[in-house]
Parts: sequence; structure tokens; C-alpha cells
Amino acid sequence: RPRAGSWERGAGRAARAAGRGVRQGTPSPVPEACQSGSAGAAFRLWGGALRRAPVLSLPGAATAVTPVTRDQALASSQRLKIETPELQGSINLTGAQLDDLHLTQYRETIDPKSPTIVLLSPAGTPNAFFAEQGFVGATGTVARLPDSKTVWQAPADAVLSVGKPVTLTWDNGAGLIFTRQISIDDHFVFSVTQAVQNNSAAPVALIPYARVQRQDTPVIAGWWVFFEGMLGVLGDKLQEINYSDVQGAKEPTRIDSQGGWLGFTDKYWAAALIPDQKEPFRAMYSGVKARDVTEKDAFQTDYLRGAVIIPPSARKGVEGHLYAGAKQATLIDGYEAKLGIAQFDRMIDWGWFYFLTKPMFYLLDFLNGLVGNFGIAILIATLLVKAVVFPLANKSYASMSKMKKLQPEMLKLKELYPDDKMKQQQGMMELYKKEKVSPISGCLPVVVQIPVFFSLYKVILTSIELRHAPFFGWVHD
Repeated sequence: RPRAGSWERGAGRAARAAGRGVRQGTPSPVPEACQSGSAGAAFRLWGGALRRAPVLSLPGAATAVTPVTRDQALASSQRLKIETPELQGSINLTGAQLDDLHLTQYRETIDPKSPTIVLLSPAGTPNAFFAEQGFVGATGTVARLPDSKTVWQAPADAVLSVGKPVTLTWDNGAGLIFTRQISIDDHFVFSVTQAVQNNSAAPVALIPYARVQRQDTPVIAGWWVFFEGMLGVLGDKLQEINYSDVQGAKEPTRIDSQGGWLGFTDKYWAAALIPDQKEPFRAMYSGVKARDVTEKDAFQTDYLRGAVIIPPSARKGVEGHLYAGAKQATLIDGYEAKLGIAQFDRMIDWGWFYFLTKPMFYLLDFLNGLVGNFGIAILIATLLVKAVVFPLANKSYASMSKMKKLQPEMLKLKELYPDDKMKQQQGMMELYKKEKVSPISGCLPVVVQIPVFFSLYKVILTSIELRHAPFFGWVHD
């Protein structure tokens, strides 16, 4: 949970700032962007204390929407191009939404001419999937704020690429200038620094938010071996929430945390919000079901941070990150260390035997680096595992061999006491004791080996690194 008093201190500053605005003649209704009745993570600032209440909703929070085609959506808005060695797509300047993203290193099938994987798509399109960051106003803030319909300005011919960030701007015409600097690394992490220059005469209290929304209920494999759905690590605890759970819930799931992340995961791909790991925030998982065929199901993960107070003639900003791409284990571990993200590696479903499954992956990855073929790496790993568990397996075989030798004696006991089960059991126990054999000693070593080989199976099944990996000859996948 957040540090005691951190929310209250931020709320007190926001309430005092809002109060000064009212005293200076500024009206204080709830901002238009926050008057939506849609489901959203909610706060209420009042009397210097932060109270949970369904007052503030995120712009465009999870609500059923009208379907459109992908081509129609892309053509109907101004866009900023994204181009990196691993990603291609665009940012929708209406709402500054990241809603068009292709993973150029991955294709739908093993055919090299098949389409690349489409991860993100605009709202209203089939399987829409998009991310957004912004501000909502604290109670008492009446300034016009950017929302999902705001058209942002971008530099002419700007392209977002590695080492070349872009800055979007929007002026509300009343003294507030909003900027969003967006950068991307050489893989899958977007960094968004949103700032506000307050040129008005009164302080402004704003609450930063970020969200990822998904429309249409995703088709999942449904295997118990790996999880697909809404997930995250909040309050040092892994959260795995099924789509059906949020659709059937009366209230969204809200969790307070400091550090962690949240988002959506498929078998091989994920989109996850990464807040500032040193600041407390409130996360939410929500979902709504379409009322008829003209609407779409919608699911959303989002978070709200504490209020930011911007005095007159001052500029303040906040930073957040978004991971959108393939679930590469080494890459995710690198981000966990670099950005200090709590348990970011749990984005990959290593399962119950985490302590075995993850090392098993790194063994396969190491062997693949040596031999250049995951198929050969699997064969070598299997031999190595068999060599490690050989003492257990040998003990099991030896025990079964002794039990086999006792079979004639056990048959004699049954013939000697055909109707007396008690005498048979007593005779068998004496045989076991005399020959120093345990009936479970042959099974126990096998039970111990099961988690090891299950871990190998899970790595082979779920690792993106093995997807479409070729073997030899006619075995291309």
C-alpha cells in the first residue's frame, strides 16, 4: 500500500489550490471530461482528504462503442508515424492515442510473406487495442483539459523513431499549454512525459492517468497451462483477472499500490502500463458488455496518480512508460532491472514451478546460443535433465526390481491366507522389512521428476523465442 499520509498530503494541496481558485472568482463544477457516467477509476478531493467516490472518470473509460473498420479508423484521423527496427505504426493525434502498432519481426504464420502481427488497433475496429495517457481535473478545477477527442499538434513531417522523440502540444486557450514528449527505445518501451505550463493567474490541480483499453472479448486458447487476460503486479502481488470476471462484476477491481505495473497479456504479446515506481497510484480493472450487435465489449486497465499542483507561471510534468510488444524473457528481465519495475518478469506465465521454469528457459536459450537451433537445444536439455535426475530414476528402477522379485512370495501369502486380508498385509509388511524395500520408494523419485519435465514442457509451449523456430529438413516450425 502507499506510504501513510501520501495521498492525504497531495489531496490537501489540491483542495487548497482549488479553494484559492474559487476565492479568486473561478467557478468549480466537475470538469466536463470527468462528468461521464462511464466506469472509471475514481477519486474525490474534499476537505483536505482523499476519499474514494465515483466522481472522476477517465476520458473514454471502458464503455461499449460503435464498430468501424480498421482502414476507416486510420484514414479518418491525422497521424504521427512510428518507425523502428521492430515496430511500425502511428499515433492518433486525436486524443494522442497509441492505437496502430505492427510487430515487424513477427508474422502470423511461418510463411515469410504472411502479414506482420498487429498488436494495437484504433477504437471501434475489430479487436481494438490502444493506450493513452493524460490528466483529469481535481474537484474545483474547471480548466478545459485534453481528452480522447482533442486534436494535438505535432511538428511537420515528424517520425517517432529510436533516439528521435517527438513532442505534441495543445493549448486550451485559457492559459494552460499541455505537452507530451513521446520517445521509444530500440525494442518495445514507450516513454511519455506529459507536462503543463500554467500561464493563468490561478493554480491548477490535475490528476495524471494512463490506460490501456481493449474492445471485443479476445479469443483465448483457454489452456490452464498459461494465463491470458488482464494482469499486473500491484501491492507486491500478482493479479490475474479473467475477462469474464470483470464483465460480471458489479464494481471494477481497484487496488492501491506503490510500484508495479498492469495491462493485458496474450500467449506471446502484451501491453502493460508502467507508472513511476516511486509514486503511489490507484489501479483499476474494468469491463462492460455490449448491449446489442451495434456495440462492442470493452475492457480497460488504468491507473490514477496523486494530484499535481501547478502554480501560476510554473511548469510541471510526470513520466510514465508503456510496454507494447512480444514477451521476450531476456528483454523483460532487462527492463525490470533498468526501470526498477517490481516483478516485471511475471508478465510471462512461468507457472507454479517458477523457480524451475525460468532457469529451464535460460538453459534452453544458452544451448540455442551454442548450437544455433532450438530443436537441438531441446534434445540436449532433455539429456542433461535426464542425467541430473538419473540417480532418482535409478533408485526408482532398483526399487521396482526388488518389488518384482518379491512377487512370488506375495502370491504365496495370498494363497496361504485367501480370505484373511489382515494376515496378507502383515505378511507383506514383514517381507518389506526383511528385504529392506519400501512400496512407495519406486514412486517417489518419479513424483520428484514430474515438476522438472513439466517445466520443460511449459517453456516449450509458451516461450515466444520458440515460436516458429525451425528444426531441420521439412520441420520448419
